[in-house]
Amino acid sequence: MSLVTRFAPSPTGPLHLGHAYSALLAHDMARATGGRFLLRIEDIDTARSRPEWEAQIYDDLSWLGLRWEEPVLRQSERSRVYDAALSDLAARGLIYPCSCRRGDIRAAVSAPQEGVAAPPVYPGTCRGRAMATRKPGDALRLDLARGLASLTDRLPLRFEETGAAMQGSHAVTAEILLRETGDPVLGRKDVAEVSYLLAAVIDDADQAVTTVIRGADLFETTFPQVLLQALLDLPMPIYHHHRLIRDAAGKRLAKRDDARAIATYRAESAGPEDIRAMVGLPPAPIQASGAISSASSPSRTAR
Repeated sequence: MSLVTRFAPSPTGPLHLGHAYSALLAHDMARATGGRFLLRIEDIDTARSRPEWEAQIYDDLSWLGLRWEEPVLRQSERSRVYDAALSDLAARGLIYPCSCRRGDIRAAVSAPQEGVAAPPVYPGTCRGRAMATRKPGDALRLDLARGLASLTDRLPLRFEETGAAMQGSHAVTAEILLRETGDPVLGRKDVAEVSYLLAAVIDDADQAVTTVIRGADLFETTFPQVLLQALLDLPMPIYHHHRLIRDAAGKRLAKRDDARAIATYRAESAGPEDIRAMVGLPPAPIQASGAISSASSPSRTAR
């Protein structure tokens, strides 16, 4: 089967070795099947997104030898699409406004275990509020219980995972969703912004992505996203969650870790094959006939 994969960075800082691994893996998997590799710019965080970082994304990926189709999808240009999905969910009584702050949520749930920094599961403080009561600054949350109730004839939902660590078929059950996520935010407190959870689901469907390739730290995110796919009648891709690239102390790389930024290695005269070796990937494979080489030339500017 020819795969359609994507790499979806946020232009909020430099790409590092972890990004390089994810992008190269998605590109390799697509071209090995004669498929398509797509680039998506997830710039819905308008407060932190910068044109210079977006331009650096194009430059770094092109330097790595990646090629993608044009035009590049940019989330900041798709607010109407996201708003339509939110309006649909609202009309069905599946979302509600929420004014809770993170501190409010922490105060409403049991104290976390020592050393555990995971965000608290939302306790449902604002659940039941009508959309008509929404005020500026309120987030929009999905009512999981109502959403699940509307899908009783389709439960349990399942998704296929091909990543080595979690390979197999996974059930998306009410127990898992209510225990692990609570009612997730779909619309941010900034009224014009949609959450990553919803935007990624819609974009993957609109781009006909067949295999979502991303880090293992996003595995739990898949469960509410599969529920959203069912609620919005969207196709479900296969998921492939890969290992994370970590520093010498075992910590996951972050954008603020400039020492491992792709641009830093480039400045030190490393080559694309050096980057592949650093992240544990073999040399670039031979491209299958009819694969990504037929795509348009990569963008080199942000806009």
